[in-house]
Amino acid sequence: MALDYALEPGLLKEILIDEATLQARIRELGAQLSGDYADSENLLLVAVLKGSVIFLTDLMRQLTVPHAIDFMAVTSYGVHARQSSGTVRIDMDLKQNIEGRSILIVEDIIDSGVTLSYIVKLLSARNPAQIKICALLSKPSRRKVDLHVDYVGFEIPDKFVFGYGLDLDELYRNLPFIGVVDAEKYL
Repeated sequence: MALDYALEPGLLKEILIDEATLQARIRELGAQLSGDYADSENLLLVAVLKGSVIFLTDLMRQLTVPHAIDFMAVTSYGVHARQSSGTVRIDMDLKQNIEGRSILIVEDIIDSGVTLSYIVKLLSARNPAQIKICALLSKPSRRKVDLHVDYVGFEIPDKFVFGYGLDLDELYRNLPFIGVVDAEKYL
């Protein structure tokens, strides 16, 4: 398969989830969420920056229910880090009051679950009506905390992935597919 993207030689081992499969699953999630939130008047999608932005924009275009969006920037990774430090830092908090609202956290990938667990505890203290989680990707084999994920696009194996919002050293978020890094050649 020829790619029209400038990737470093040896970077891409395989395409784990192609563009058509991603978009089909996002349409399914949009339909499911639209049904589940049909009676909700205060739905707020909370995107966790930066990785979830592409997923959020594609997902919200599939929703048929009114909703607002807000953003949080949270990190547990250092610059160029490949694994979480375990320490969560809020770099940007929500701008909107969430008391009494239905919150849907939109996340790109759940790995250990430490960061998302922290976010859920933080937001729960602000008295929303409910908090649910929608993740594009989930790596259950890496989970370090017990975390209920309400909506999952794909469960994936423990591979280092990038593309479709997920970065590799802040690059390649623009790829329309989820790729696997060739760890033997690149990492």
